[in-house]
Amino acid sequence: MWDLLLRGGRVVDPASGQDGTADIAVHNGRIAEVRPAPPTGAADTAAEVVDVRGALVTPGLVDMHTHLWHGATYWGLDPDPIAWRTGVTTWVDAGSAGAYGMDGLHRFVAGPARVRVHALINVSGLGLVAETGEHHVLDNLDVDTAAAVAARHGELVRGVKARIDARTVGRHGLEPLRRAAALARRLERPLMVHVGYGPPTIAEIVPFLTEGDILTHCASGCPADLVRDGRLTDATKRALDTGVVFDLGHGSGALAFDVLETELAAGVRPVVSSDLHARSVHGPAFDLPTVLTKMLAVGMELPEAVEAATVRPARALGLDAGTLARGAPADIAVFRMERGAFPVLDVHGGAREASMRLTNTATYLAGRPLPPCAAEPPPVWVPLSPAQRRAEDVRHERTRSAVQRLTRPEDFDEPFPRPEAPS
Repeated sequence: MWDLLLRGGRVVDPASGQDGTADIAVHNGRIAEVRPAPPTGAADTAAEVVDVRGALVTPGLVDMHTHLWHGATYWGLDPDPIAWRTGVTTWVDAGSAGAYGMDGLHRFVAGPARVRVHALINVSGLGLVAETGEHHVLDNLDVDTAAAVAARHGELVRGVKARIDARTVGRHGLEPLRRAAALARRLERPLMVHVGYGPPTIAEIVPFLTEGDILTHCASGCPADLVRDGRLTDATKRALDTGVVFDLGHGSGALAFDVLETELAAGVRPVVSSDLHARSVHGPAFDLPTVLTKMLAVGMELPEAVEAATVRPARALGLDAGTLARGAPADIAVFRMERGAFPVLDVHGGAREASMRLTNTATYLAGRPLPPCAAEPPPVWVPLSPAQRRAEDVRHERTRSAVQRLTRPEDFDEPFPRPEAPS
């Protein structure tokens, strides 16, 4: 009857209100059953039965903020060598490609990827081919051209992205944001706005945002007017009251524990995303499970953390993902729940301690395990510290060993080593 049965794990699926010991049955790439007791005859009728007792089983994670246009942009990385060991089955590229590069992102990244890839189109036709500065020439911010390109790519493009900080906008101030907002309204898709060192300030940015738009890097220590004196600023409150989605977007420089804790105490419930790219994958973000562990360290409960990295980002962008409901795609992540004392850092060296760490042990896409594969070396413009280099060497060796001997990802019961913090 079934192709796959995952037996006896703690299934946490906030979209369905599920949190308890259950079996998950898969047929034809979709969820067939999720039941608290073993279905009658399940062991005899499933082609493969996997014992996941003691493990956490969630929908495949949905990372709403990543950069995947590898080989063509400054920030891009290949999702496949990361997905199989992290549980992330749905990846959203946040603005790596604009109008001039979206064909290439579709053809050379989204098409060949083993995972599900969506994109936010950059309002700048240049996308993120360089470290910054894509808004310096306004002729490249052509709303008509971007709208036409987005329409041609259909469901791949789930929204619009604009980086709005002093380095990126240069002398043009709010004009790139005006054009990005106009593009988003034309497409009837959300606008994701990256914030950093101003100007423009949060107070100047918020009036351009409407319900369902996304403020990414929401817990960054860079903007001076996200929080102040331990409280939300009026601008941040306005964004919250408007219905703007707050997105963590950890990355290399956008998590300050004190800012995050202030927001959580004020009722902000951010989507948890990694902003994973060619730099942050080596630290301090590393991967989405590491970011989720940091959320546990600041007091977020496990079901809420899972919700923030599954159904909430899926709903924000209208994706068919983030749930284990019957009939949904059988995108599933299995984690070891390690209990102990695990120190974690924000991007400024601030330290917290988590009592639980999530380590992915298996990732299924449409009911099939993602096979191990190794990442390419980092590009030459991403120098690694000695600690990062050692961690990458160990990871590559472990991946090669896994490829040689694994028949199933769940046979690999030793967790991947955690990279050391950058030095």
